[in-house]
Amino acid sequence: MNLGDFSSLGLAANLAIFMAAAGIVWFSGYKLAQYLDAIADKTGLSEAFVGMLLMGTITSLPEIAAVSTSAYIGNAALATNNLLGSVSINVVLIAVADAVLGRDAITSTIGRPTTIMQGVLVIIALALTIAAVLAGDVSLGLFGAWSLALLAYAIFAFWISARYGRRAPWRVQQRQNHEPEQREEGGSDQSEDGAHRSLTTLALLTALCAATILVAGFGLAQSGDAVAKLTGLGSGIVGLVLIGFATSLPELSSIVSAVRLRRYEMALGDVFGTNILTLGLIFLADLVYAGKPVLNQAGRFEAIAATLGIILTGIFLIGLLERANKTFLRMGYDALAALLTFAVGVMLLYFVQS
Repeated sequence: MNLGDFSSLGLAANLAIFMAAAGIVWFSGYKLAQYLDAIADKTGLSEAFVGMLLMGTITSLPEIAAVSTSAYIGNAALATNNLLGSVSINVVLIAVADAVLGRDAITSTIGRPTTIMQGVLVIIALALTIAAVLAGDVSLGLFGAWSLALLAYAIFAFWISARYGRRAPWRVQQRQNHEPEQREEGGSDQSEDGAHRSLTTLALLTALCAATILVAGFGLAQSGDAVAKLTGLGSGIVGLVLIGFATSLPELSSIVSAVRLRRYEMALGDVFGTNILTLGLIFLADLVYAGKPVLNQAGRFEAIAATLGIILTGIFLIGLLERANKTFLRMGYDALAALLTFAVGVMLLYFVQS
């Protein structure tokens, strides 16, 4: 069997591999949030920084595995759709975090502007991606000019976000009915797994989680591509929803864990940081793909998917600015609006693909 093709194993076997790999990714992501929370406590790093840079980078490892393997086997459409699908699904995961919080709308609990800055940076990255799809990429040898620009922008976005967080030029006044954002002594029961470990041990455990997520992400990409072939659904919608959701499992588990730890900025920072890095991974797809720049394989489907990501991010930015603590079905109004928008967007993409 070709290492890059699992389709010979059959549909049942690939679904089993897919679910097993997804379970491993979920568990590793959940433990990752606990270890990084303990690292933040011991080092004094901010929640937003840990969420965006450390957690966001590590939970992007399945995307790295999925993109590199999909591009290597020559499926540029699955590679790009996986990335754009992950962006939209990651934003929708904020609604899941909202439901876990239950009592308050999660966007009403965040009083620092760093998270808003991160959301704006995501929108700019998505807008650049749409421009690249519409204008077409120019090959610079092993990669395209637009993919290089997206990678450079991702690095810039991480830098400016970290710098902005240190400056803290303004801060929203906390309402009396909200719990303060500062970290509590001893954390919560959820963080006991890392509270009494040394910094070196925590770093090793974090590295172990990262390696596990990377290997499981490889299995997700391979089995997901096989499911796309065997079901005949096409790489477009499968890459957007199936693999996009599965490779977002580290974000989901780490976000749920962070919310239970009451680290709300870490949770949203994970989402926005992952999305910025995810779009920068188009450069990796270019390096691995044996052909023209992958963005030249993109079209209306990918442009609409990126637009959906902009709309979803914008909905939560409105929630962060308004800070209206109104909930329905255990979620804020912005979370409900995002879920409905995502459902409509996926249906639109299905018909566009057809």
